[in-house]
Amino acid sequence: MANPQPPRSLTQAMLVRTIAIVLLALIILVGLSVLIIWLAVRPKRLVYTVEEGSIHGFNLTQNNHLNATFNFVIRAYNPNTKISIYYDKVEAYVFYYDETVAFTTVDPFFQPRRNVTHLGLNLMARDAALEGAAAKDLRLKKSSGEVELDIRVKAKIRFKVGVWKSRHRTLRILCSPTMVHFSSSKGFKRTYCDVDL
Repeated sequence: MANPQPPRSLTQAMLVRTIAIVLLALIILVGLSVLIIWLAVRPKRLVYTVEEGSIHGFNLTQNNHLNATFNFVIRAYNPNTKISIYYDKVEAYVFYYDETVAFTTVDPFFQPRRNVTHLGLNLMARDAALEGAAAKDLRLKKSSGEVELDIRVKAKIRFKVGVWKSRHRTLRILCSPTMVHFSSSKGFKRTYCDVDL
């Protein structure tokens, strides 16, 4: 006499349970792997500050078009002991009244572990059109001798740990407000930047 077959619903329940156990085991293994890697690497937050800033060749025309050169030095600090960074594409902007007034790109570079890199930014405003309120306010700031600007940096970066390299991630840096004097004789006060990664 043949063994009776288990009911079909019982077979399906056993299959579902087996799949669920395998999936749970995989999730636990992946989670443990991520935790072990994180504990081994101990990632620390990247730190950016604006160390120097100046404005040259400032000219705001009657029809509210701006010509100027904005020079900044950004200090990029990688405090990590096991993570290096590839900066594959870097764009920098100067904003005033939420309007882009100047732009530049930075050559790709590699930042080793526990490293400080200084980025010299020369951002050019060439016939940049400003709205009426922004232009009026900028004229007032020029006569007062100083102006608050926003410096924004957007970069495509990859992390390197040992021989492993991550996929590209977008790094956004906001240095605001950055107080810049029109006269180079006045000192520049360091500005700390917010980082979004």
